Amino acid sequence: MELNFIERLKELTANEDVLAVQNEVNELRSKFEDYILEQERQLQIRQLEAKDNGEEAPEAEIDFGKEEFYEVFNAYKALRNAASSEVKAEEERNLNLKRSLVKRLQDVITSEENIGAAFAAFKEIQENWKEIGDIPRKERNAIQSEYSKLIEDFFYNIKIYKDLKDHDLHRNSQLKNDIIAKLKQLVKSESIKEIEQQLKALQNDWEDIGPVPNEEWERLKDSYWTEVRSIYERINRHYEDKRTEQLANISAKRELISSVQQLLEGIGEISSIKDWEAETEKLLSLQNNWKKIGFGPRKENEEVWKEFRQHCDVFFDAKKVYFDGLHSEFDAIASQKGELIAKAEGLKDSTDWVNAANTLIKLQNEWKKLGHSGKKNEQKLWKRFRSACDHFFNARQAHFNEKDKAFEANLALKQAVIEEIKNYARSEDKKQVLNDLKVFAQKFNEIGQVPLKQKDSIYKAFKTALDDHYNSLNLDQSEKEQTLFSAKLDTLKASPDSKRQLTDMRMQMRKDIERLQKEINLLENNLGFFARSKGADSLRKDVDKKIEKAQQDIQNIKSRLKLIPNE
Repeated sequence: MELNFIERLKELTANEDVLAVQNEVNELRSKFEDYILEQERQLQIRQLEAKDNGEEAPEAEIDFGKEEFYEVFNAYKALRNAASSEVKAEEERNLNLKRSLVKRLQDVITSEENIGAAFAAFKEIQENWKEIGDIPRKERNAIQSEYSKLIEDFFYNIKIYKDLKDHDLHRNSQLKNDIIAKLKQLVKSESIKEIEQQLKALQNDWEDIGPVPNEEWERLKDSYWTEVRSIYERINRHYEDKRTEQLANISAKRELISSVQQLLEGIGEISSIKDWEAETEKLLSLQNNWKKIGFGPRKENEEVWKEFRQHCDVFFDAKKVYFDGLHSEFDAIASQKGELIAKAEGLKDSTDWVNAANTLIKLQNEWKKLGHSGKKNEQKLWKRFRSACDHFFNARQAHFNEKDKAFEANLALKQAVIEEIKNYARSEDKKQVLNDLKVFAQKFNEIGQVPLKQKDSIYKAFKTALDDHYNSLNLDQSEKEQTLFSAKLDTLKASPDSKRQLTDMRMQMRKDIERLQKEINLLENNLGFFARSKGADSLRKDVDKKIEKAQQDIQNIKSRLKLIPNE
């Protein structure tokens, strides 16, 4: 038992802030002395019992660790006394400094007749007073009261104050009212840190303001302290809530520690890189969750962090051992990636832009599937592989950029056709106009490709120009849609990837038919419920209209499908 006292004492006295643990040390010493007294009492009882029985009285075999305990305690006591003496000495120095400021303020009040010099001295005394640290607790009230009284005497006795008494008293009253108003607004602030900072500043401002009319002082003082106490109550509630929140954070962190412990229970069964990476992701997720949880009380926070970090270290140490044994596997992957590099370098100068590009993309996918080849190999191999791929794709981009230059003439021709369409003067013969517009479309489509960047914009301008004429023909909706669809097909047929675009259009139209048919089936199914509902006739008519419109839309789409080549 005495060893536990000694070890705990050593643990406490190792703290750098010797004054912070003095209560715990004193309590431990008291418990130790109680323990020694109890042991000695029991020894005395045994000795008396032996004497009564005519037996030899037992002797104390050990000193119960008193020598070692007090050796540690006395060393700590010396450090504590030194620290305490230093604190007391510092407080005495601060007390002497404040006493000197009080004496100096008394001299200013009684002796200084120069108003400017008096106020300058007073301001300097106030600044110095604020900068002085703690003083002995028993002296605080007396010295502060004396200082506050002298401040009031200063404002009442200084000659300039007497000359401007009425003006300054009312001005000070207004300033103090302003501070009270600011204190009331301060309660509404969301930031406790800001509240504390502003409260301190406002209290300093309050002290800096001179006296007010006697008849207003009690009211102002009561209002001021009412607001100050209210703010302090809120601050205290905040820190109490924060303490509760911090304890909740500790609880949440302990749950994460339990999750890590559960994860560690299965690391002996991990037998693949993929599984290790999956488990690593889980652990990293737990670490990220840890970061999102706020702080707890300092002592508990340090304890749980130490435990959490130790568990994480166990995991990563085990992972390191596993990966240290994978060099041969990494070398095998590096060999396979070397083969992919050879194939990529064999294609880098190819001008078969489509097939070579497809092959390189396949090689890139194979590269990803192979996995990591180890830190020693991966970056070097990837640099070679990427260099070969970039060489080909940069060359291909340069090639198509050159082709785009060749398409500039086609762009100019198509722009001329668009201008021709815009300037076209329509006749009264609608059939003739439709034929002329179709000729324009054919003329536009017969012109070759344009640069890729202008492809969409030139088509949009072309379509807009045609639409302006189509919209002016007063075609019925069905005729207009069929005409515009035919024009769109004429445009797509001239596209370099017309086959794909027409296939995509065909597939989309079939999907639209399927979607509309499902809507019809659903609507028809819903009709069965209307007969049992009030107002069913009105709802039925509405659904019938929707079904009829969907059926008509299907017929329109089917008629357009017939216009698409190969349909």
